[in-house]
Amino acid sequence: MEKELKVKKIKNGIVLDHLPCGKVLDIIKILNIDKKTGETVSILMNVESASKGKKDIIKIENKKLEDLNIDKIAIIAPNATVNIIKDFQVVKKRKIRIPDIIDIINCPNPSCITNQKEPVKPKLLVEQTEPLKARCYYCERVFTKEELVENI
Repeated sequence: MEKELKVKKIKNGIVLDHLPCGKVLDIIKILNIDKKTGETVSILMNVESASKGKKDIIKIENKKLEDLNIDKIAIIAPNATVNIIKDFQVVKKRKIRIPDIIDIINCPNPSCITNQKEPVKPKLLVEQTEPLKARCYYCERVFTKEELVENI
């Protein structure tokens, strides 16, 4: 007889669902979850998915949507879903999408003015979402998803 281990439901918090398989640890890093984190965190990797084959999931108790950096998560997991949980029920679902302008990470070009000691806020214009390509507003270089992820 095969035994199945189930992760218990959370009373209040968020569930990041439909994460690309193998990306959960990158997202944990973005969320600043480590051994000092006070919330209970459940990480599920390589979970069966009818639509994707396999996926990753993160459950975080007592975390609010405002506490997440959705735009950074979107770069790694553009088709993920954030489920808001209250009293064990999903009260809201939000699909994550890549913003038109990425202004939360520095330009990967070390020579760009945004990486100098100038008071210039980074601004990457998304030219294409699949595969992701974003152009720096200042140096005009185009970067891939992999190059952007390195700067998160």
